[in-house]
Amino acid sequence: MLQTATIAEELDFHSEAYKDAYSRINAIVIEGEDEAHDNYVRLSGMLPESQEELIKLSKMELKHKKGFEACAKNLSVTADLPFAKEFFSPLHQNFQVAAAANQTVTCLLIQSLIIECFAIAAYNIYIPVADAFARKITEGVVKDEYLHLNFGEQWLNANFAAAKAELQEANKQNLPIVWKMLNQVAADAKVLGMEKEALIEDFMIAYGEALSNIGFSTGEIMRMSAYGLVGA
Repeated sequence: MLQTATIAEELDFHSEAYKDAYSRINAIVIEGEDEAHDNYVRLSGMLPESQEELIKLSKMELKHKKGFEACAKNLSVTADLPFAKEFFSPLHQNFQVAAAANQTVTCLLIQSLIIECFAIAAYNIYIPVADAFARKITEGVVKDEYLHLNFGEQWLNANFAAAKAELQEANKQNLPIVWKMLNQVAADAKVLGMEKEALIEDFMIAYGEALSNIGFSTGEIMRMSAYGLVGA
């Protein structure tokens, strides 16, 4: 904690280098929240029995998006949204394909597990090194993200026997994308005081805990977590 506090004190939030990196990192979180909103709306049509709860989650994501837009405005930064759309395009495309095929389990793995764990890891690593305004916003957001992760965990746990094989296949197809995303963002994240190794560690912890809560064994989790990790 002392080290991160020192890093935060050393960061110049108004330097051109910081603002340049922030334009992409901030765009990623804005786009991530926007896509999460759309994904939960799509899921609400696939899971009519949970429609009310999923619409509520989607509205929370829009609130988060507005919060992160305010963070950019506070630092006089314009978010690089075209970059962020390209950044998310592989997961976005996989979600759309799965939704079109009515593969609810795959959609939940992408949104409620992979994207939420990615967000939780990034936000937890960012909070200690954020500027005061962004720290307050992000602390509020991360509390909500655990609720979103919890929805996916509970539904998949309740349907584990039927969902297991599809979860394993969806993990195989989508987890390698996360490692590519982490590599792609590593240089900018470092400018903001966020180390790639810490991001990977936090993601793997959150993702492993989610898989455990759903019903996978330790051995299964280790095998599933290893997909695409080489070169991360």
